[in-house]
Amino acid sequence: MRILVDEELLDWHKAWDIVRKLFSFTAHTVAPDGLEKIPVDLLSSLLPRHLQIIYDINFSFMEELKTRFGLDYDRLSRMSIVEEGAVKNIRMANLALVCSHVIDGVSRVHLDILKTRVFKDFYELWPQKFQYKTNGVTQRRWIVVSNPGLCALISKWLGTDAWIRNVNLVMGLREHVEDAELQQQWKMVRRVNKIRLVEYIEAMIGMKISPDAMFDVQIKRIHEYKRQLLNILGIIHRYDCIKNMNQSDRRKVVPRVCIIGGKAAPGYGIAKKIIKLCHAVGETINNDPDIGDLLKLVFIPDYNVSVAELVIPGSDLSQHISTAGHEASGTGCMKLLMNGCLLLATADGSTIEIMEEIGKENMFLFGAKAHEVATLREKGQARKVPLQFARVVRMVRDGYFGSEDYFKSLCDSLDGGGDFYLLGDDFASYLEAQAEADMAFVDQERWTKMSILCTAGSGRFSSDRTVAEYAENTWKIEPCRCPF
Repeated sequence: MRILVDEELLDWHKAWDIVRKLFSFTAHTVAPDGLEKIPVDLLSSLLPRHLQIIYDINFSFMEELKTRFGLDYDRLSRMSIVEEGAVKNIRMANLALVCSHVIDGVSRVHLDILKTRVFKDFYELWPQKFQYKTNGVTQRRWIVVSNPGLCALISKWLGTDAWIRNVNLVMGLREHVEDAELQQQWKMVRRVNKIRLVEYIEAMIGMKISPDAMFDVQIKRIHEYKRQLLNILGIIHRYDCIKNMNQSDRRKVVPRVCIIGGKAAPGYGIAKKIIKLCHAVGETINNDPDIGDLLKLVFIPDYNVSVAELVIPGSDLSQHISTAGHEASGTGCMKLLMNGCLLLATADGSTIEIMEEIGKENMFLFGAKAHEVATLREKGQARKVPLQFARVVRMVRDGYFGSEDYFKSLCDSLDGGGDFYLLGDDFASYLEAQAEADMAFVDQERWTKMSILCTAGSGRFSSDRTVAEYAENTWKIEPCRCPF
């Protein structure tokens, strides 16, 4: 607006018409308190002309709302670009919503959250503006570069490498899923990748692990809603069960290497305590002679994309266990899916759409649904948690893994109504899903078929599809032929 009005000397209404046809807004949050705000005092000192334009835009918008809804002051206050209060702020999301011709979510469930919770008022005003384009990842990075062995195998069985540009062709693998030769070659490629990951872990942290074990990974930003703590408590439960087994029962246990990777924001104290607990639990488990190779816990230091290119191809099972309704989309699950890694997940973000593509029988779903979360939270202290959950929390609280005082706040956050992210509510269901994964892994033929079907169903989660949808439905542009 500033350039069009001040430099190009366009009439305000013509400039505004251009702006609203030009801009679109993709939201990535599920929580209203995650939306950015800029203090008016700061903006006025840095960009006074821009602030004046924002005020003019907001005035026109408020007049439009009064015409539509009357003098509904609560609505006007919620939707205003300018937030009044002790500190006056500019609501950047509201500014983006007002200035855009399309408002996109990044998954189907995310769009529902935007319409019913985050931008409810704006949806009631402009329902036609709201769309979604499920996020995607590129197969050229996450298969071709990261997993050349799998890339060659897919091309061999499809009889072409055209899938690298048209990834929907990987669906052709479904025709060969029962072929014993493909299954054997698939297992060999995966084993080579697991051995590569074994060597990396030994070189980085000096821990020896067996490639015969199930590699169970959770690799993402450390956050309470992503529930790495649920994973760690599940590992403690598994450890406790093995410790109390006799030798005969231990021989039936599926060996598992649990790999966690991710970083915490510098000021996020709870997330740092979760990392510390992971290290403390790993120190106990990995040095317990009673456990041996039946269970290992690895925290990968300095996790980044380059490390992901090693971890993802070598993973058997991946966990995407956010509290339902808190993950906008999630792309880590797509990268792992492309590489034939099975998913253990809640019905959140893009995992619902993944389930529709590969079939519920080829992943391990658990936990409360998004529409159930609010009801569970309202129960507060009346919520009942399983005895297994109470036991593992008590082990942490009593200092079984050291640092009793340090972990007290973590344990306190899980008590009764304080368990905001529903770890206790989902714990029994989580353990059932883990048991199902163990049973499936024992049957390697079944596991390999499921792995092949994961890759075969991953085409829809390519960024090629995402970009094509943006081009057609948001940007209104025609694709150009790739010059190389």
